[in-house]
Amino acid sequence: MASRPSRLTLILDTLSAVPIWVSTPLVRPWHMRWGATDAEAAAAMPGDDIVHRAQFNATRAITIEAPPEHIWPWIAQLGYGRGGFYTYDLVDNAGERSADHIIDEYQHLEVGDLIPMFHESHGLAIAYKVDSFEVNKWMVWVHRPHENEPPDSTWSWQLKELPAERTRLVTRMKQDYRWRTPRLALFNLILMEFGDFAMERRMLKGIRVRAERVRRNASADDAKK
Repeated sequence: MASRPSRLTLILDTLSAVPIWVSTPLVRPWHMRWGATDAEAAAAMPGDDIVHRAQFNATRAITIEAPPEHIWPWIAQLGYGRGGFYTYDLVDNAGERSADHIIDEYQHLEVGDLIPMFHESHGLAIAYKVDSFEVNKWMVWVHRPHENEPPDSTWSWQLKELPAERTRLVTRMKQDYRWRTPRLALFNLILMEFGDFAMERRMLKGIRVRAERVRRNASADDAKK
């Protein structure tokens, strides 16, 4: 993982997101399908059948000038204490800069692996679990507030190969607020309705920057041969 940036840098970076967090509920129909086409928003994705009642159901997408195999490694190493989230590191990665290189130890995912969002708190597992995946194509994460409960959230990833070594990265986040546990429901509502869009948009852009850089470097190396 990269070295820790200065505290002031982290604070200023985080403050830049405040206007987005505050205004996000006002543009909900737009941000819930940011970057996604009508077809992508309507299409089925892996994991859709896991959480049946989702008050939050966001499909977002971005085009990346790189093939899927240059993008998958950045997704595989996502997570708090892993590669980070390529977003506002003070909020999402305890002040550690998100990785700007591939970390081999996080590239060998297995079903059941945990993808931490933050450390465990008050007995709640603040982590997704890898439910299923096909390398370079798609992956589904599932969250349960407690191990014996059915999932309340899924995060799905899909890589669609395009001509000219380009890729559409499509994500879908589903969240059931479950108001029978009011405190947890309120936490999730604030997190999803105010915080999620700014974080995920920057994460998708962060993945794009990193994957496209890998492609450029690979092309430059090939040109030297």
